[in-house]
Amino acid sequence: MTTETKENVATEDHAEHHEMGFWGKYVFSRDHKAIGMQFMMTALFMLFIGGGLALTLRMRLAWPEAEFMGIDMKQFGGETYNVLFTMHASVMIFFVIIPFLVGAFGNFVIPLHIGARDMAFPFLNGLSYWIMPLAGIVMFFGIMLEGLEAGLKSGAFASGGWTSYPPLSQIAGYGQTLWCLSVIIVGTSSIMGSVNYVTTIVKMRAPGMTFGRMSLTVWSIFITAILILFGTPVLTSAMIMLILDRHFGTTFFANDGQPLLYQHLFWFYSHPAVYIMILPGMGIASDIIAVFARKPIFGYKAMAAAMAGIAGLGFIVWGHHMFQSGMNPYLGTYFMIATMMIALPSAVKSFNWLGTLWRGNIHFTTPMLNALGFISMFIIGGLSGIFMAATTVDLMIHDTYYIVAHIHYVLFGGSLFGVFAGITYWFPKMFGRMFSETLGKIHFVLTFVAFNCTFFPMHIVGAAGLPRRYAAYVGEGSSKTWAHMQPYQEFMTISAIVLGLVQVFFLIALIYSAIWGKKAGKNPWKANTLEWTLDSPPPHGNFHPDLPTVYHGPYEYNSALVEEDYLPQDRKLEPAGAGGGDGQEDAPSGEGTA
Repeated sequence: MTTETKENVATEDHAEHHEMGFWGKYVFSRDHKAIGMQFMMTALFMLFIGGGLALTLRMRLAWPEAEFMGIDMKQFGGETYNVLFTMHASVMIFFVIIPFLVGAFGNFVIPLHIGARDMAFPFLNGLSYWIMPLAGIVMFFGIMLEGLEAGLKSGAFASGGWTSYPPLSQIAGYGQTLWCLSVIIVGTSSIMGSVNYVTTIVKMRAPGMTFGRMSLTVWSIFITAILILFGTPVLTSAMIMLILDRHFGTTFFANDGQPLLYQHLFWFYSHPAVYIMILPGMGIASDIIAVFARKPIFGYKAMAAAMAGIAGLGFIVWGHHMFQSGMNPYLGTYFMIATMMIALPSAVKSFNWLGTLWRGNIHFTTPMLNALGFISMFIIGGLSGIFMAATTVDLMIHDTYYIVAHIHYVLFGGSLFGVFAGITYWFPKMFGRMFSETLGKIHFVLTFVAFNCTFFPMHIVGAAGLPRRYAAYVGEGSSKTWAHMQPYQEFMTISAIVLGLVQVFFLIALIYSAIWGKKAGKNPWKANTLEWTLDSPPPHGNFHPDLPTVYHGPYEYNSALVEEDYLPQDRKLEPAGAGGGDGQEDAPSGEGTA
């Protein structure tokens, strides 16, 4: 089949798709943009569930004997606390951060950035989404059987912690098995999506779209997909073995088995998973900074190489999570050195971001502010991670609130600021309207302040030795050893409540902007990548009638070749180097214009 024939078939397929009804177009859609929006809306819904669980934990820690709206905090102690902690972490990792950064942005952005009509395997793409809600239903199945209150007390939910270490996960109720099954299902969803991403990027780039002309967003998701393909099967194997131990009498980890084997398998996936949750944010922040600094990205090849280096090193450092497990000291030294080496590509990216910003014509739009928030949170979290990499230091601060601070600065602060940056940046392309700059900036400022007030004090109390994963530090049954830290707990909890309320404000701003926001043109940001040459929102099949031809890289800002300060990737320059507009770009939209 010739290329022309393939294009004709693709066009006919898309025309037939337009004739489908509501369910075919928007619910069981095979269109990558609709699937990306489905991932985003599902992740947004789960964000409020995971956030609600977190606030419950924080109120228990701050006021363990108080009542709120008729709910007695005493009932959330002991085993119930373990359930809330386990479910909070699991929801935020598997159903919020990864679906947002990998599922939503990966699906929406990749074909638009590389000049493709859709993903390589549209049906597999849709299936990768629909099994993700199934995984969530399995994880929370105890609610349907016994209700929330009874389920919290009966073992209907997992209570082994988000790591689910044996032997604790061996004695937990049947909800622990549901948790393992849920992780297997959501892992399968990730693998399906990753196969699609890798195949699409390798095989379906538009003419002229070489690897050296791909945006850093596409590079980051490409590398992330490879991480998922190598790491997720290992976690799936661990879940299967844990189920076999629990119900079929095997001894992989339990009884005469090796509990440490589970830790090795879990962290072989889970440390690369940290980069699965942060690498897409790095790519998104890089693209946004270049657009709103009106400068080419500083060190494009170094940035792509740094992301690949972070991914590669991520597979050889898992042991730093196990310094206290009794491993050989020489092995601990290896993991310490390997972990510190990750700081090198991370530093490269940080300095390259600063180099891009230096002397740039910076426009502090909502996407830009969130991208800068992402960078600042990542740097703080990365610097705290250097201390944890040192074996002797980690022995002192492991399982303290210092660890809680570190992971939330990287995964909540870093990843979610990356999510907000991506949503507000591509909002015009998703909804055809501009996200309100006023509401967006209010949300950023309040989120930034409330986040730091919530999590930065955890460094202080953690360095002082405050242990994590305690249901309460004061009140009935507590030793009162850490009672003097209680003002910190109250301050952090009040800040967390404010942080949660601000995200409700973001949801309202999202709905308001989608309905009443100012209509967006094709290219309100004056960006170079291919999605900004299309209507907002793009039509089904994206590029009609022909695929674009790419002539430039994605970061040709302030080029001497043209009069404007941007040069779209598909703009063919005349041999004489004549500048001027190509007639494809809209006039500035006003709000949020770069």
